[in-house]
Amino acid sequence: MRDYLSIVYNKKRKPLGIYPDKFAEYFYKRFKFKKGQKLLEVGCGRGDFLESFQKIGLDCFGCDIQKVKLEGIDVKQVDISKDKLPYKDETFDIIYHKSVIEHIYSPENLMKETYRVLKPGGIVIILTPDWVSQMKVFYDDFTHSRPYSKNSLKDVLNVYGFLKVRAELFNQLPFLWKFPFLKVFSKFLGLFLSVSLARKITNITKIKFIRWSVELMILGYALKPTK
Repeated sequence: MRDYLSIVYNKKRKPLGIYPDKFAEYFYKRFKFKKGQKLLEVGCGRGDFLESFQKIGLDCFGCDIQKVKLEGIDVKQVDISKDKLPYKDETFDIIYHKSVIEHIYSPENLMKETYRVLKPGGIVIILTPDWVSQMKVFYDDFTHSRPYSKNSLKDVLNVYGFLKVRAELFNQLPFLWKFPFLKVFSKFLGLFLSVSLARKITNITKIKFIRWSVELMILGYALKPTK
């Protein structure tokens, strides 16, 4: 069997672009990261976002179920659904998962290991598809195992000991991060378009605003208690 990354995330199907750089810049500013802080991306895939966080000044590390090689970044091969992360307790200031938790039927090992290697006062950031808006296309990815809503993602973070837990809908459109008042137009489109229809229209028109106004993520974040 060919590996998941070479099929689903090959550069023809998911071409390289500037989105990871804009994404890293937005999160760096929003959460007031500091240069030199240690960031671990769990499930880093081919490493686009990890490289962008590295460029912006964070000390980056990654792990993935498949073997990944990145220049200047240490990436470990780990099955986070069952394996222990190969890092000491309280190593990282920031732990970040994007489109990972929905691939794991039980989040127990992922969350326990995230908690263990995160420093007291450190932040965990999780992004996962929004089940409410994506329920009809969620299983188009055959590796998806468990969907989440805002409430269920908050519950996961609370159950595994994190504090100041927050969860919100997240638009993957950089200009909406800069001009959030324009989200009203995204919400309007969401009243009339399903994700599958929005994808079709975007494929025809090449207008990304249509798809990404409707196809939402959930952003969850929380802190590890200080001692």
